[in-house]
Amino acid sequence: MKKLSLISFGVLASLQIVNAQNISSKKWADVFSYNNVLAMKEDNGRIVAATENGVFYYTISSGEITKLSKANGLHEVKISAFDYNTQTKIGLIGYQNGSMDVITPDGVTYIVDIPIATGYNGSKRINHISITGDLAVISVGYGVSIFDLKKKEFKDSSFFLSAGVYEASNEATIFGNKVYSVTNTGLKTHEMNTTFPVFSTWTTEMAGTFKHIDSESVLTFSSPTTAYVYNGGTPVQLSQTFSNTHDVTVNSNSIVVTDAGRVYVFNTNGNFNNSVTFGEECNTAITVGSSVYGGTILSGIKNEGNNTFKPDGPYFNYAYKISLYGDNQILVSSGGRENRFNIPINNPKNPGFYYFNGMEWIYPSYFIGNTTRFNILDVVSDPANPDDIFFTNYNNSAGHGVYKMKYNAGSKDFTFTKNYDLGAGSVYFRRPVGFTLDDTNNMFVSIAFSGEGTAEGTLTSIGAYDRATDNFLIKHTTVNGGAAQKALYYEGLLWLPLPRVNSFMAYDYKKTINISDDTEYILNQSNGFASNSGGTVSVAIDKSGDAWIGGDIGLRILPNAVSAIKTPTSVTVEPIVIEQNGLGEELFRDSQILQIEVDAGDHKWVSVDGGGVYYLSADGQQTIKHFTKENSPLPTNSITDIKVDRKTGKVYFVSYDGIVTYQGDVADVTSGFGNVLVYPNPVVYSNFKGKVTIKGLAEVTNIRIADAAGNVVHSAVARGGYYEWDLNNQRGSRVASGIYFVLMTNEDGSDKATAKIAVVN
Repeated sequence: MKKLSLISFGVLASLQIVNAQNISSKKWADVFSYNNVLAMKEDNGRIVAATENGVFYYTISSGEITKLSKANGLHEVKISAFDYNTQTKIGLIGYQNGSMDVITPDGVTYIVDIPIATGYNGSKRINHISITGDLAVISVGYGVSIFDLKKKEFKDSSFFLSAGVYEASNEATIFGNKVYSVTNTGLKTHEMNTTFPVFSTWTTEMAGTFKHIDSESVLTFSSPTTAYVYNGGTPVQLSQTFSNTHDVTVNSNSIVVTDAGRVYVFNTNGNFNNSVTFGEECNTAITVGSSVYGGTILSGIKNEGNNTFKPDGPYFNYAYKISLYGDNQILVSSGGRENRFNIPINNPKNPGFYYFNGMEWIYPSYFIGNTTRFNILDVVSDPANPDDIFFTNYNNSAGHGVYKMKYNAGSKDFTFTKNYDLGAGSVYFRRPVGFTLDDTNNMFVSIAFSGEGTAEGTLTSIGAYDRATDNFLIKHTTVNGGAAQKALYYEGLLWLPLPRVNSFMAYDYKKTINISDDTEYILNQSNGFASNSGGTVSVAIDKSGDAWIGGDIGLRILPNAVSAIKTPTSVTVEPIVIEQNGLGEELFRDSQILQIEVDAGDHKWVSVDGGGVYYLSADGQQTIKHFTKENSPLPTNSITDIKVDRKTGKVYFVSYDGIVTYQGDVADVTSGFGNVLVYPNPVVYSNFKGKVTIKGLAEVTNIRIADAAGNVVHSAVARGGYYEWDLNNQRGSRVASGIYFVLMTNEDGSDKATAKIAVVN
């Protein structure tokens, strides 16, 4: 594959093209699913396939697979349309939000939006793209637009407006000098001339409900049950009747119709050749020589031998929480909650959970075709028996509760072991949320809508797992609010956000699963939470023992949390106040804090609902980084979970739109030095104008940077395992070209390190 380099393009506002900012870097990687293939094109023995969150390239002869996503070049997720010109090597991606990416051998250009019809308030989703030469016809909910791929600008658009109602172009293609569009009322055509934008001048060639169209050597289109070859100006129906056509594709010698469960191949005269089944539904299919390849919904590309080709990844993109454990093993839950409330999100895919065994992603066959409704908010491995996997099914229908499954490494699959209903008297009650594991392998689960008698459904509870009886012991708390979040274990306590009441709880289980002597400590509005807050959502405890508590409105700190929480009537949680234009401003005031994670250097990763992710200094006074979907590969600005692998510094960002990772600079921070690394090095100004990073430092590092003559040009104290130097000297001016020596000692002087930096201005 020819490598796609990433370049920047100038602002061409009149063409609705934005500066193609490089929002990705080598530090980012995607953990997307590439199972759902939406469109394919064959290019000289290589298949280019578009999926929900990226494009991948499969070379048939070698088996090589490479991928392109928002982590390494694209600008969005949620792909809805794609086409590729094999002669010019230019591809065009359309997204659900109406934007597009133009992919060329020289780079990727971001197109903000297609022309919008006046008065149209519907979806901007790109329904379909068809490239002919240097032109692409783009189908949307209000008509079609022509896009010039060479100039990267829009030409004419035709808005399908009749009697005050817009009609969607389901798909369209250019054949000859005409645009052919299929709609829910017929096959419509117009020459590309001066009257093209006027919808009243379009011709309806054939009435009917048509969904798909394609052209190359011939023109073919289809309704849900029939397909036609447009030969010599007359539609000729193909011989087969279909149950529900998913796509039609045409090349120089074949017509391929993808039906619900089978793919049919015809020659370009419309004569039936053969049919192929791939054992599952396909979105699309193409022929390569005499072979048929299916673009499946669940398994990537398949050949006629049912062999699968795709980048490895989770079964679906939809994700909620992540657990890292063992030797690079990962468990991902795929449930969800609307906002902070206890309302299951109805996901028609019913996805279950995903498992990475350290080498490959595995999906439990238990969930395939299972009619139980799953809303899995958390999944963990039992550290006492790592092959035992527990998950919470947080729904309000039959089958909710805690599940236990057994992993079999030989079959690479899971078997169902047990469902614990937690003694629920109704499907609405005792719904498990999240697991907590302590330092002696005790397991607890937070439970929403629990209680007894007249209080049934109003209390928050804790379930302690008793391995001896293989059951959960239920302890009802006094919190009369119903809901619960996943708890955090720290210093013998379970720290539990309460999302429906303006309170927060620490639960002392006395380091046993015996629930009779347990104690709860509760903070509420009188302790300093925002008066207009509806509940607490997230919590993390840093290296100094302070609890960072995220609410649906704002962030609060509980200093010396373990001792403070035990005297709740005399403590106050505090906001972080930062200076803005000389005035004090509360950090994250009025923002919902979805997740907080502390890295090995005591820096804080904070996910703000709708606001992306902030990387803060240890005290929260400095924003080191702020990632959003606009300036980074984050797939959304609402990240539901963050986890840091402290051994490597890799950060996992989880969302309903998929998972991405970022290679952080902080890992295994101790009182001594690790593997000290300086980058970039050398620093060539013409190539790099940012700060130089020094990582692998001690928790507290005294830094002196000297020139070749021994003059100290910069000094600092770095905290948290890394430091960024802006290449300025102590007077604030950029240092001259030359070699600079970095002299470092840890806090007590017991360890030291050195490094060199070459600067070329």
